[in-house]
Amino acid sequence: MGIAVMIMGESGTGKSTSIRNLKDAGVINVYGKPLPFRNDPKRLKTINMDGCNEVISLLGKADADVIIIDDFQGLLVTQFMGRAKENGYQKFTDMALGYYNVIRSVQSMPDHKRVYFLSHIERDASGFEKVKTIGKLLDEKVTVEGFFTVVLKTSVINGEYFFQTHNSGSDTVKSPMDMFKEDLIPNDLAEVDRAICDYYDINQQQGEKK
Repeated sequence: MGIAVMIMGESGTGKSTSIRNLKDAGVINVYGKPLPFRNDPKRLKTINMDGCNEVISLLGKADADVIIIDDFQGLLVTQFMGRAKENGYQKFTDMALGYYNVIRSVQSMPDHKRVYFLSHIERDASGFEKVKTIGKLLDEKVTVEGFFTVVLKTSVINGEYFFQTHNSGSDTVKSPMDMFKEDLIPNDLAEVDRAICDYYDINQQQGEKK
């Protein structure tokens, strides 16, 4: 199965910027916004797409070994706004199912494929941080982060941008034992991808197991 990685953080804390050093990757641009850095299309290929079924289809046939979905919660937002005038709870069930199916579709991808889900954060009344969703079905019935082995959080300290790699006790950040030694690492998804490939013994050049 493919490897799904969640990157969560506030707007402006470096989620999208973290992909700047990736090569030969595909970016699913849910909101269709410009990337926050100069990009060579030969290095990062982008496609605007906001439908869950479209994303699932693309993941199943994409040539790139690395795919980024930016911003993942946008798949919920675009569905919600498109059906805002509908009454009843069916739209929330449909939204949750589509969101869930995108995550689960990574399981049917080849072992060497990596999919990075970039998403915003929401906080409860006690300050606990989790991935932002819409609707009670996802909030109350599904722990989104439970589908991911690696969940990183963006952090800005004294003007420097980092990824948090270990749980603070008030968030859902997690990573496999010994994958990352430091609690804070540079905000660079290319470095994260190398660490994941090293940990799972994936050859980045050939897209095959060593």
